Amino acid sequence: MVVEVAHSLISAGTELSIVKPATPALLERVQHTTDRAQRLLEHLRQTGIRKTFAKAYGKLRDRQADVGRPIGYSCSGTVVQVGAGVTGLHPGDLVACAGAGAASHAELVLVPKALTVRIPQGVSVRDASSVAVGAIALQGVRRAGATVGEVVAVVGLGLIGQLTVQLLAAAGCRVVGIDVDPRRVELALEHGAERALDPSKVDVKTELLHATGGHGVDVTVVTAGGAGSELVQTAMEVTRKKGRVVIVGAVGMDLQRSPFYEKEIDFLISTSYGPGRYDTHYEADGVDYPFAYVRWTEARNMEEYLRLIASGKVRLEHVLEQDYPLAEAEQAYAALGSAERRPLGVTLRYDGASAQTVATPAPPVRATRDRRLAVAVVGPGAFAKSTHLPNLQALHELFRLRAVVSRRGDGARAIADRFGAESATTELAEVLRDPACDAVIICTRHDLHAEQVIAALEAGKHVFCEKPLALTREDLERIERAASAAGRVLTVGFNRRFAPALRLAQRHAAGRANPLVITYRVNAGYLPPEHWVQGPAGGGRLVGEACHMLDVFRFLTGSAIASVSGEGLRGGEHLASLDNAGFVIRHDDGSIAILTYTSIGSAELGKEAIEIHLDGKTMVIDDWRELRTLGAREPRWRADEADKGHRETLRAFAEGIRGGVWPIPAAELFDVSRATLLLPELARG
Repeated sequence: MVVEVAHSLISAGTELSIVKPATPALLERVQHTTDRAQRLLEHLRQTGIRKTFAKAYGKLRDRQADVGRPIGYSCSGTVVQVGAGVTGLHPGDLVACAGAGAASHAELVLVPKALTVRIPQGVSVRDASSVAVGAIALQGVRRAGATVGEVVAVVGLGLIGQLTVQLLAAAGCRVVGIDVDPRRVELALEHGAERALDPSKVDVKTELLHATGGHGVDVTVVTAGGAGSELVQTAMEVTRKKGRVVIVGAVGMDLQRSPFYEKEIDFLISTSYGPGRYDTHYEADGVDYPFAYVRWTEARNMEEYLRLIASGKVRLEHVLEQDYPLAEAEQAYAALGSAERRPLGVTLRYDGASAQTVATPAPPVRATRDRRLAVAVVGPGAFAKSTHLPNLQALHELFRLRAVVSRRGDGARAIADRFGAESATTELAEVLRDPACDAVIICTRHDLHAEQVIAALEAGKHVFCEKPLALTREDLERIERAASAAGRVLTVGFNRRFAPALRLAQRHAAGRANPLVITYRVNAGYLPPEHWVQGPAGGGRLVGEACHMLDVFRFLTGSAIASVSGEGLRGGEHLASLDNAGFVIRHDDGSIAILTYTSIGSAELGKEAIEIHLDGKTMVIDDWRELRTLGAREPRWRADEADKGHRETLRAFAEGIRGGVWPIPAAELFDVSRATLLLPELARG
């Protein structure tokens, strides 16, 4: 839904770290993060130094581009528009919104229903703008599991800490606040803390032992932030045996075994606003968790926080200390960054926000004599940014980037600026109406491909669609009819058939006397079940990736697919049959292709290997770096880096449009796409 913002809250922690001018070098960040370094080395091993550097540099550019993107994650205002599937909220309703990338500092924001709640009577719109930090504090209290009479220490009495003190006091807990700022210590006492301590003036551990009869506190909630692990260690020391420590703030967690082990302390992490956070099914798709099984989701935490404000159990008059008009945002950030009397909470006020125009204006049509193909990239995600967009730049003699289409306007603008696009928009329809746009390259999630391909063809555009073309037979048939009627070039990102190793192997196999026997092993690596590719939006890994392998077979044999048989792995539920399966593909010319697809192999083994057996010879393609032939001297090919044919696929697309010929013949494209849809059914058994 679209919300006209009245107030937004500035986060002193998250946002100040983004707006600081100094950005550490990518290499330095990687050196301090072991898992990132390991991933970088693995990428280097698989693809070579040039592509690894390009990917790493691209990520650095993405981070640097953040300074031009909307920030903020907590706001309030008035509903302007609602989507077709939204119920319970209507234009004119006052709402509070949360979520980075959604509830930003902007006059108009586009927010999912799951991250939007109605503001109850008795709560000011300004107070409601704190809903995100309120939900964070409330979720920390829920993770603490503190009950009436338990002694709870709150380490860090900033914005979230003060809210945590009030929430715990409202729950009947005996609260002890800990902070080095005397003003915040005094405020915690006003907010219901039984006592508040300044570690620079007293020995906190000794004081708490005396206050608890020598036992220590029942629970410690760490709401402070910092890179060091001293706060967590202090929390362990002041907590009683078999007590609980809950981490809400972003702190270092280099834990010492003692007293963690000796006291058998439960160590808990609180994730943002509550259950549902970072779950795209919940937040983006609007799939709520059952009330009986997940009582407190992030939205229900947001609602409860606002109810506690309405009841007077949470007070914000001394928490949200300063309110700045939007025009004075720079002063607001300066106040939060000040070393002297930094305010707890700061809000921005949008006095002149207007919702007269919500839609993004269409990109202007430019008169040009440029004979390069004007293309729009739709869905510029990680793959498009690392592969297609750099390749379009490299093929500048063939293409010019007319537009970038992304779900988020700030993202579209940043990517357009980075890659030199002429325009940016959030609406595919605007590009399809643009007569200056010749073709679209669709890189969105798989479940969107069919509708977008059909819309583009019907608009008279040439279409390059990243695989898969469709997730159902019905959609595939619709695309086939639309392509036949449109008279435009349609191709799919079956790039491996354009790889130099496979092109050379195909030329050698074309003179064979007998059918081929091909084996193709894909060591895909583990992908968690919750990844979007595994769900309805992705259609599963076989449809999303194994289509490449079937196209390789179709290209090498030059023969239609006669039959497909196979089975998936039968084992524990954690070994997904759709990630581990074997298939036999027979072709009309008698050739047999065997595909092994697995996610349980060693990471030390390369991802893809192909053996092509023919006429007493064997050609081996190893991870797209090398082609060697056994039983004959030729052909042979070797490269320093893996080349899967991505750039040549785009070149073939341009040449196909110029010549009016599909780069992949229609019969082969649809043959492979139809056969691919059989794979999940066979794997399930």
